[in-house]
Amino acid sequence: MSDIVAPTIYRASLGLKDAIAPAIAADYHSPLVEELRANGYRLTRDGITVILAREFGFCYGVDKAVDMAYETRLKFPDRRIFLTYEIIHNPRVNERLAQLGIQFLSGSRKGSLTFADITAADVVIMPAFGVSTDYLEKLKSIGCVLVDTTCGSVVHVWKRVEKYARDGYTSLVHGKALHAETIATVSQAQRLGGRWLVVRDKKEADMVCAVIRGTTDPDEVLKLGSHAMSPGFDPHRDLERVGVANQTTMLASESLEIGAMVGRALAERHAEEAPAQHFRSFDTICSATQERQDAIIDLVKDGGVDLLLIVGGYNSSNTGHLLEIVGKSAPAFHIGDSTELISATEIRHKPAGSKETIVSPNWLPKSPFTVGITAGASTPNRAIGDAIERVFELSGVQWSSQAVPAK
Repeated sequence: MSDIVAPTIYRASLGLKDAIAPAIAADYHSPLVEELRANGYRLTRDGITVILAREFGFCYGVDKAVDMAYETRLKFPDRRIFLTYEIIHNPRVNERLAQLGIQFLSGSRKGSLTFADITAADVVIMPAFGVSTDYLEKLKSIGCVLVDTTCGSVVHVWKRVEKYARDGYTSLVHGKALHAETIATVSQAQRLGGRWLVVRDKKEADMVCAVIRGTTDPDEVLKLGSHAMSPGFDPHRDLERVGVANQTTMLASESLEIGAMVGRALAERHAEEAPAQHFRSFDTICSATQERQDAIIDLVKDGGVDLLLIVGGYNSSNTGHLLEIVGKSAPAFHIGDSTELISATEIRHKPAGSKETIVSPNWLPKSPFTVGITAGASTPNRAIGDAIERVFELSGVQWSSQAVPAK
């Protein structure tokens, strides 16, 4: 009989939600945001009108992940606790977890300890993006306590690619090949012997479609790099039957368009056969991502916004896509937090498609004006409230929140 004890794995609340509620409220809630909600998402002070998008900030999956991290710290006060990676893409949240004594094994907050230092006496938290199947098996073999905060929307995608793999379809994933979520997703297919290919955008998808149709050299696919495809990927063999999925934080409309492109290409290639035997596509768009993208469109569609601020981590995919959606419909800036509002004449921000931040002048309109504000799914309400307060401050507005209780 084996004496190996299966590790304890928590995949839902650790039973301490009520106990951590005051800390969560103090760290992440905002009375000003609650006041905006209570007033129909609109607030005017001394000529400045703030309009908050109807869907913004923390989604259900992020709420769950952050709550579970706080519960873990409370439940295991005397144990070393590790995070495999950033729990979500927000510097404020990850900094707070570090302050609580949670150590990071990778990412920008990586400490001196590594995977090799983990023992059975430790606790390891897996982030909302999930971890690869290989990584999970290694953690299980150590026997440490595992806290799995993987978002349900991510797990939904995993189930789709697992189905593709079992049925002999190559998983074509719209995502960023080196993103933690995409790495975890394709590992689900690879675990079952399935093949996979990652395309970042419509340009890469168009090239793959040309290969499917037979109008370009199949080896063009290999130029995407080994990190973007399963080992031994053969374009001749592996693009015969394709199932489409996506990284949950990508631009939803683009994911749907890429799926349609691939479907058309396979229908043309196999017109004399049953096209359905060569293509599958399931809706794996995250509802929270879609809702936030729809909400920002509604926010600017009537042209009544003089300025738009999008708050969220610069490495947050879903936050960056909110800026892309807006385009030139309004002067818009993606800021990390309120500290990027340097002065009434300078703002530090990340332009759409850029890897670096820049400082731009003359960003703040003269009063009266209307500012729209939203945030990615990994941004806490407190960061949103702080940004609004900073706009008031730089505009010389005296204000005080009515302190509407958080819901």
